[in-house]
Amino acid sequence: MSGKVSRQILLYGIVCLAILLVPVFVEDAFLLNKYARYLIFGMLAIALSLSWGYAGILNLGQATTFGIGSYCMAMFLKLKTVPIHTGSDGLPDFMVWNNVTELPWIWMPFHSMPFALLAGILVPALFAALLGWFMFGGRIAGVYAAIITLAAMVVVNLIIIDQQSYTGGFNGITDLAQFEMAGFTFDAYSASTYYLVAICLTVTLFLALAVSRSKTGLILQAVRDQEERVRFFGYDVALYKTFVFAFSAAIAGLAGMLYTIVMEFASPTFLGVPLSLSIVIWVAVGGRQSLVGAMLGAVLVTGVQGALSESEAFLETWTLVMGGLFVLIVLFMPKGMAGAFEALARRFPKAAPEGGARHATEQAPKSQPHLGGAL
Repeated sequence: MSGKVSRQILLYGIVCLAILLVPVFVEDAFLLNKYARYLIFGMLAIALSLSWGYAGILNLGQATTFGIGSYCMAMFLKLKTVPIHTGSDGLPDFMVWNNVTELPWIWMPFHSMPFALLAGILVPALFAALLGWFMFGGRIAGVYAAIITLAAMVVVNLIIIDQQSYTGGFNGITDLAQFEMAGFTFDAYSASTYYLVAICLTVTLFLALAVSRSKTGLILQAVRDQEERVRFFGYDVALYKTFVFAFSAAIAGLAGMLYTIVMEFASPTFLGVPLSLSIVIWVAVGGRQSLVGAMLGAVLVTGVQGALSESEAFLETWTLVMGGLFVLIVLFMPKGMAGAFEALARRFPKAAPEGGARHATEQAPKSQPHLGGAL
């Protein structure tokens, strides 16, 4: 294992440890709930960083898979709700109001928690895989792929709103039971729920890091930089892009399920354009080619946004302040916070373990990078 990889793993470990220690110093239930939401947004940023930063796929519809995961969890928790919030035979209340007489077939499997958990991850991944097969198989890339992802999100959003009898329409799915697993009840405002989110974030971060450091990750980065050259070497570019697109969607689906547990409802706003564009901003601020940078960017931006929107001094102007901050970051830190820290680190020379070896390295001619060897 190289020194750079070791330092990267150490950095990720320190960040995750700091996140896990938050409940030790914060006892306020409202703050823990708020911080859990920020961490979920961090998971969303990791998902987009994988597809955009490492494969060059700008997904403007990342909220689609996030919303699908959210609704999968909401459907399960709605069927576990106490009878006072359901109609006859356990029908969700909004179905009763819309004269639905029996539970639709699509809701039936959500009586099972294992099915709901798998659906919240696999359904978004399958949706993304099908969309990716259509786009990347047809060699659609760049701005056209971004527009298609945005259009797909709008279509799914309209379907959920239109099918009010089965999805709750504009109101979404509310009055949910608390999530229970392995004998634990995860109250939205408890430390246990915060730990659930933090552990999922930690696992997601290191899993994404493993993918980015694997041969697949190296090929994806080569695709981002020189797609035609990678195709010339015989690699199925469409397959690799579809994989990372679906993997990113699976992470977003998991984040959506956690968000429903924390927020205690699911809403079509979770599949809205504002959220998708916000994810792009978070990743751009943190650094799209850094997983931990993107995650911290999401936590920082949403944290500052929450603080400004709750402040009396910025109650009317917080959106303007956030817009100004984003413009400044894009102008002066085009590679995000991670890029700025990396550039700062380069300013400090590192002492070589052996002076002669370092001198020989500096004197040796630099060879041109060879894509075939890297792949």
